[in-house]
Amino acid sequence: MAAIEAVQLSKTYTYHHKAPGLRGSLESLFRRRTLERHAVDHVSFAIEQGEIVGFLGANGAGKTTTLKMLCGLLYPSGGAAQVLGYTPHRREHAFLKRIALVMGQKNLLRHDLPVQETLLVHKELYDLSTTDFRRNLDELVDLLGVRQLLDVQVRKLSLGERMKMELLTALIHRPEVLFLDEPTIGLDLVSQQRVRDFLRRVNRELGTTILLTSHYMEDIRHLCPRALVIDQGQIRFDGPFQGALSALLLAAGAAGVEDAPDLHTLPDPGAPSPVEVPQ
Repeated sequence: MAAIEAVQLSKTYTYHHKAPGLRGSLESLFRRRTLERHAVDHVSFAIEQGEIVGFLGANGAGKTTTLKMLCGLLYPSGGAAQVLGYTPHRREHAFLKRIALVMGQKNLLRHDLPVQETLLVHKELYDLSTTDFRRNLDELVDLLGVRQLLDVQVRKLSLGERMKMELLTALIHRPEVLFLDEPTIGLDLVSQQRVRDFLRRVNRELGTTILLTSHYMEDIRHLCPRALVIDQGQIRFDGPFQGALSALLLAAGAAGVEDAPDLHTLPDPGAPSPVEVPQ
């Protein structure tokens, strides 16, 4: 059974159109126009246990909306999703204990508290025994090299350190599926590489299934043998990374995006990383 499966998954938002000014306000009051936007339009794919898959697309293509439906944060307008055999929007406790979501622009941590305090809260939320909590914590802090940061207030951490601690917090309960929405956004090259190295080890050593969205091609190139491309709410490609680059360029051309990158200038999947970080 696939770890993640979407079948004709859809999400439609309704909104009201209003012309500017007083006249527009009065017209909207008596003759309101209701419009629809198909954020995700009949998306279907399956991800097997232990896979790490990239999810690519332009801003507004439907990546984050899809992730939120797979996590149960949004109720789908149509179709169905299954994650680890559960229906996400039911938000069953047994399901939530087996997944985690990390969003690069949203925080799990409280800025005025040390990370250790948030971790203790998560220990209670996920019903972890003290033995399991200590074992998971020791393993993760060694993988990330952040033991010295556990008692530091979050607001005093650098951006790279904070992202490491976000990942630590998300993984403290050993989720089987990890959803990542731009986890390296805003990080410098060295921090990006360290996060990628950590995710690769989590996938390899813990068998965690990972679905990763990112606008940084290096993230996908180094981590994901397989990539999905979504455009205007529809899956345009599902296959190897190099093919995903072509699909992205086609989607950019179809949308009339100017200055689309030349495919030949994009990184070769077989090339070594420009940033090598010692282990």
